[in-house]
Amino acid sequence: MAVPPSETESTGNGTFLSQFYSHYLRNRIHALYPYFPRNFFSNFAIRFRSTPRRECLPLPLPSSSFDSPVLVTKRSRVHGIVEGILERVLMNLHSVQKNLQFWQFRAKRSDSEKARFMIFERGPRAFVDETAKLLRGLTAQGSSSRSLCQSASDFIDERVAVLSSLRCSLATFLAQVYMEVDKIGEDLVANPEKELPSLLVTISDLFSTLEASIGHLHAVRESDSSVDGTYSIPLLFEKVPEINQEESQWTDCEIRNAINSIYQNLDKLDAYISLLVIKHRKPRKMTQYWIRYTFGAVGLSVCSIWLLRHSRLVGSSDLDNWILEAKNSTISFFKNHVEQPILSIRDELFETFRKRHQGIMELEEVQLTSNSLHRMLLAFSEQAKGKNIPANASDQEMLEIVMDRYEKELMHPIQNLLNGELVRAILIQVQKLKLDTETAMLELNQILRANEINFAVLTALPAFFLSLLLIMVVRAWFKQDTKAEGRGRLARIQRRLLVAEVKKRIVRYQHYVDQGLERDAQCMFGLALYSLNRLYHSVKWHAQASGEWESLREDIVDLAAPGLQTSDKLSVISHMVTYDCLLPSQSRR
Repeated sequence: MAVPPSETESTGNGTFLSQFYSHYLRNRIHALYPYFPRNFFSNFAIRFRSTPRRECLPLPLPSSSFDSPVLVTKRSRVHGIVEGILERVLMNLHSVQKNLQFWQFRAKRSDSEKARFMIFERGPRAFVDETAKLLRGLTAQGSSSRSLCQSASDFIDERVAVLSSLRCSLATFLAQVYMEVDKIGEDLVANPEKELPSLLVTISDLFSTLEASIGHLHAVRESDSSVDGTYSIPLLFEKVPEINQEESQWTDCEIRNAINSIYQNLDKLDAYISLLVIKHRKPRKMTQYWIRYTFGAVGLSVCSIWLLRHSRLVGSSDLDNWILEAKNSTISFFKNHVEQPILSIRDELFETFRKRHQGIMELEEVQLTSNSLHRMLLAFSEQAKGKNIPANASDQEMLEIVMDRYEKELMHPIQNLLNGELVRAILIQVQKLKLDTETAMLELNQILRANEINFAVLTALPAFFLSLLLIMVVRAWFKQDTKAEGRGRLARIQRRLLVAEVKKRIVRYQHYVDQGLERDAQCMFGLALYSLNRLYHSVKWHAQASGEWESLREDIVDLAAPGLQTSDKLSVISHMVTYDCLLPSQSRR
């Protein structure tokens, strides 16, 4: 069943036309001026890229090559060619892998989720077409829902198949180039210019193999394919001219023509893969969430119209009044919850130190009342007992004597009120009550002073939480946790997942080698190189900051070495996870 294209696929026509006319212009200039370099526009565009060229995975050369005067003083053409091939193939492989992961994730979803994707996440045009098709199916009393689910599965499976084939071919080509450089690494270090002709011929043959593996994709299109349009331009690579094969050394003109052919093949490969990826790429975020953006745009329009009706443009002062009220509210919030609590805390702290002598005087007043009560109790007790009582006797003991005498005096209150000790005992109890009241007031004063600071801190809590939230947002923005190059916990998890991915692909590579599946083994080795390249870029900055980069770089180069045994690579991976940039987050250890 044919599936109409989405808007994201139709937008690829403009990119394809621009690439077509750029190739046409380059070919016309080369026809008029045969000696005009074909890669002039590519090199010219590189000079004006917004981002600097990223260093790719190091070449598999002997360690002594890093100290070779040839590489330090003069960058040979052979290294430029190989590094250019690796960089551009890795970039294309990353583009394919990113889109393939999206479609593979969609392929694992349920039929209802696939149908929802077909209707709601491919743009308004697909929404209208699929809705109309669904309604026609319901009118015809057919299984429209089953047909929609089957159409969604075919739509996704076709993209998974094409991108998987493209990824495997690119990974195989990457592995073949990398292994070829590793095979002649010693000779490249010793005499790079002498090995250049044979390397150019080998790379040309590898391009021919790549052409045979992915060049047929322009013609493989079923009549009910969901991909819009056809792949109108087949992939035809230039071959290195086989001239002067009898001579032991090529001339500079022949080498220059061969290099131009390699760069031209890279340009064709980039254009071809870009076209395939555009036709099979995942929908953009704006296309996937176009319904949300539509409602957001409608809401924004309504709000804009509402604000316009209350603005000066239509003679209303409501908007100005609201802005003034918001300004005053902000100033009031700052004063009440930030400025005044801080000043109150400051004044209270300094007030405590300034009035500490006053606090001592109050304590002395309580002490005077206590001493007076003690003397009154002592005098009353000596008179009641008729003997001297030690001066260090406790107030509690003497108070018991007073209470006993008070109880006896109450038996004849009127008589003892005039002639007895009843009035004296009552006055002593009043003095005791005064002492207890002053003690309680002193403690209450201390509690109130402490709570004044607490109330000021409590008033400042809203501003504190607002500042804390702002700090967390700024911290998350600076950490940039969404990618493996970030500095947060999620970035560390992404880097550890890359290490696990490298390990898994190395093990699968060895399994294919043991089974004698050479093609699958090369594909898996190329994917391992791709994962190592991503790991190389994600840990470089962090390892340089911690001083671990030199050691970690050597480990990554060892993992990419084709000749190293799988057991040795697994041993390297086991101690790679001990580097600081690959450790789990501090809070999760």
